[in-house]
Amino acid sequence: MAERVVLHVGLMKSGTSFIQQVLSHNRQALRAHDVLFPSPWRRQVQAVRDVIAHGDGGQQPLLDDGPWRRLVAEVQGWPGTVALSMEFLGPRGPAKAQQILADFAPAHVEVVISARDLARTIPAMWQEQVQNRGTRTWDEYLAGVRDEDRENLGPGRSFWFRQDVPRITQVWQGAAGRENVVLLTVPPPGTPPSVLWDRFASVLGVDSTNLDLEVPSNPSLGLAALLVLRQLNVRLEAREQPLGPDRYERVVKQLLAKRGLAGRPGDARLGYRADWVAARGDQDVERLRELGVRVVGDLEDLRCVPVEGREPDEVDAGQQLEAALDGLEFVVDQLARRPDARRGPRP
Repeated sequence: MAERVVLHVGLMKSGTSFIQQVLSHNRQALRAHDVLFPSPWRRQVQAVRDVIAHGDGGQQPLLDDGPWRRLVAEVQGWPGTVALSMEFLGPRGPAKAQQILADFAPAHVEVVISARDLARTIPAMWQEQVQNRGTRTWDEYLAGVRDEDRENLGPGRSFWFRQDVPRITQVWQGAAGRENVVLLTVPPPGTPPSVLWDRFASVLGVDSTNLDLEVPSNPSLGLAALLVLRQLNVRLEAREQPLGPDRYERVVKQLLAKRGLAGRPGDARLGYRADWVAARGDQDVERLRELGVRVVGDLEDLRCVPVEGREPDEVDAGQQLEAALDGLEFVVDQLARRPDARRGPRP
């Protein structure tokens, strides 16, 4: 039976990929510290999707041999500490949070909520929307987020469901107890990634001396590439037969965006500064102080500073054409390398 579960519930765009990469890359070394990170990580993704969709209220019950129950059984079979990390868990409601925690009883569960300042989070979330078929322009997305319409489908509801740090913290405090919830703040821009890991490792209770932190990065898309991808999404959405979710994920998001367009040299990043965002960040810091949440890092990390970069109207058609051609060249090269490409066209 696990003595302790460190349940990292996100939030999105708060360094979760880096933490998950380090945990996965060092899973054997972590076992020497009596820490289990169930691998491969996609099993955790499948398990979390399973528990989100089942077992609460009017939902269908969880299957005994389903992904979530299998993960829980693995947790219960480990004698030390278990680390789990999946950002889809962060914005769950009170009933679902209580259901998840109850499944790990009698192990002691510490919930870790990682968060980043809003000035960096809002552009990152727009990028995430665009990489997942989003067609809204930057201005349309910003207007929806600022409006905070949480009742109707749109950017406001989508963003604040996933990024209202005080509300999410309060939900998990209610489910796990205030003393069992940790707010992990993402350091300011320019800080080495190792600082974020060291903060997480302090909660996990491991010494990072013998761990390898050189893991693959998750490069972002520059502004020209984002504008090209959004326009592509508009075209794909208008087709009589749109790409199915699996094909879009494989071809557009993973191949074109993440491998072909991400990290292009010289592609300017999206900049952002706004008084209302700074004021909202200050408000969140004060609300979190009132909640008395245990902080690893510094609450001041959540105060917003301007994100240097460019606006979409500062990227001309020529720059977007270069991004489109780079992406097209990469995809053509990848397709040409496929084994079936050597056999010529089919009759």
